Amino acid sequence: MTMRLTKLASIFVFLLCGLNALPAQAYLDPGSGSLIIQSIIGALAAFGITMKLYWHKIKLMISGHKSSEPEAEAQENRSIEE
Repeated sequence: MTMRLTKLASIFVFLLCGLNALPAQAYLDPGSGSLIIQSIIGALAAFGITMKLYWHKIKLMISGHKSSEPEAEAQENRSIEE
């Protein structure tokens, strides 16, 4: 019960502080916009590379078929060891 009360109190304090916030009066220069665009492009590129690396596993997971690659790799490893 104490944990639940603590969670409730921290949510209340967070909301109270959020509703009491003042304007920041901040300035975004052109370099900031460039940084934001560069970050978005970098995130998209990282996502694309990750998808490329794991595409075969994702495709097998979606289709529900089992891969025959481990068997082929096991045979290849046996022939190399001999």
